[in-house]
Amino acid sequence: MKATGIVRRIDDLGRVVIPKEIRRTMRIREGDPLEIYTNSEGEVIFRKYSALSEMSRNADHVAEIMHKLAGCPVAVFDKDQVTASSGLPKKELAGRRVSAQLEELMESRGQFFCPDGATNKFFPAEGCERTAIAAVPVITAGDVSGAVVFLTGEKCTAATDLHKSLISAASQFLARQIEG
Repeated sequence: MKATGIVRRIDDLGRVVIPKEIRRTMRIREGDPLEIYTNSEGEVIFRKYSALSEMSRNADHVAEIMHKLAGCPVAVFDKDQVTASSGLPKKELAGRRVSAQLEELMESRGQFFCPDGATNKFFPAEGCERTAIAAVPVITAGDVSGAVVFLTGEKCTAATDLHKSLISAASQFLARQIEG
């Protein structure tokens, strides 16, 4: 773990302030859930909690099925990064952060469907050249947990009615899995 040189004291209610620089770097916002645990060296660790990351095996299965049915690459994101993908080399998207465009789409609870590949400028992951042909947030109990995205591929440059139906179903399925 990297030391930051910042020291904070615990107040009389047991609270500690996470410095703004760390919150900004780690994309921690007010209301975000944090997982708190200790390790064998006696360190207390704070980690952003992601329900989609916790159920990554289910997300992997959903991505695989959607890829087979839709015929284009699929990525499942939590609020910060790619948690599962199918239809492209794993290293192409593994651990990539959510782009500002996808983050804005999730925050607004909007949906994106590309009508044609020629005008597509929606890049869902930072540092990835593939654009999205469809993107739908995963909403659980009124909160956004992540998003399901169909990406451009050899045969996929625009969202069809099939893509719209499949991505909506995948988003709803993952939401129900999270809600348990």
